[in-house]
Amino acid sequence: MTLGPRSQSLQQEREKYVPRGMASTMPGFAAAGQDATLTDVDGRSYIDFATGISVLNLGHNHPKVLAAMRHQLETLVHSGAPVMMPEVYVRLARRLCEITPGAFAKKALLLNSGAEAIENAVKIVRQATGRPGIISFHNSFHGRTLLSMTLTGKVSPYKQNFGPYAPEVYQVPYPYEYRRPAGMSAESLGGTAVAAVRDLFRTTVPAERVAGVLVEPVQGEGGFVVPPPDFLPALARLCRETNVLLIVDEVQTGFGRTGRMFAIEHSRIEPDLVVVAKTLGGGLPLAAVIGRAELMDATAPGGLGGTFGGNPVACAGALAIIEVLLQEKLPERAETIGGMAIERMRSWAERIPSIGEVRGLGAMVAMELVKDRASREPDPQLTTAILHRCHDRGLAILKAGLYDNVIRLLPPLTISDDELRRGLDILEESLSAGE
Repeated sequence: MTLGPRSQSLQQEREKYVPRGMASTMPGFAAAGQDATLTDVDGRSYIDFATGISVLNLGHNHPKVLAAMRHQLETLVHSGAPVMMPEVYVRLARRLCEITPGAFAKKALLLNSGAEAIENAVKIVRQATGRPGIISFHNSFHGRTLLSMTLTGKVSPYKQNFGPYAPEVYQVPYPYEYRRPAGMSAESLGGTAVAAVRDLFRTTVPAERVAGVLVEPVQGEGGFVVPPPDFLPALARLCRETNVLLIVDEVQTGFGRTGRMFAIEHSRIEPDLVVVAKTLGGGLPLAAVIGRAELMDATAPGGLGGTFGGNPVACAGALAIIEVLLQEKLPERAETIGGMAIERMRSWAERIPSIGEVRGLGAMVAMELVKDRASREPDPQLTTAILHRCHDRGLAILKAGLYDNVIRLLPPLTISDDELRRGLDILEESLSAGE
């Protein structure tokens, strides 16, 4: 892709001043966004199927969200919750407790990012139980801080040579249907994954030393891996049997993305703690841990918090985002978007053999690309080439997966049918160009 003059100039400055470890999937530099359109500094527009990695479920610059942020900006930008808590912090905490699944008293802690919220969720369950161990899953992603990176189940590019990693973290396989072990039936996959946790208690760390199990209801960076329907309920039962707390990472799946306000609603489970971020802040840094009141209160005053956690402007925007999601029935819209996308993508798979699988939940949709369907050997080079073609044609889109061979779709839930079709047309053209 040939960069425009302004982007070329900025690229030179980027190479001089920004570390190469801070990589971007797309070339160029963003200047503006509106609804489902992202525009770069040279005026080139893109249909946005990335939404800042599922941060903008309401699209760019939703008027109700902007109005709430502007009003708060003119009233109070920062007081620091550890100094004097902003009133909007309390209002958002209450709203989060009201909408998060769980028929029990809850409390909510506001923070800056998903990784920070994961770290605090671990602090909370360790303090509440007096146990050190945390279990997470292969192919997961939970953040880039030391502990959240340790909990992440993928080495490249996240772990590199950043160790030594945090202790008392144990990992087991996630039920990945497309890549299940040879000879294993799809019906037994979820039960086998839960049995791996049970075996871990027998072979590696006793349940009495484990504070919590951390799981994504759909793996995000792992390639939009949707587990079998029996997996999460069985995992929740095992946690109850062993008195181990269940932490669900809804950072990418939350706030309507999967067709429900929270992905765990599909499984009808009630986790002890839920971690949210991304769309909650609508582009501003905001995250939360919502959990059982008695667990959230286990930490003594001063043990939780942070200078910027629960920033008033971000909180005001979050309250507006929640109401827009509910009033405009955007979780239901996610089902429609996902259905349209999956139908198109499965029709492509009938004639394009490199599409190994199309999968998704709600508007969290992906396809896994392979060199051939018999071996299911991943094809990351083809995946990257298709992304570049999409970018050249005006579609902002991302990849994911353990093997970097999954193209994922994260369109805003406010996207029109026409924009969605045009974006899918670009993706189809980009797929077919290499045939």
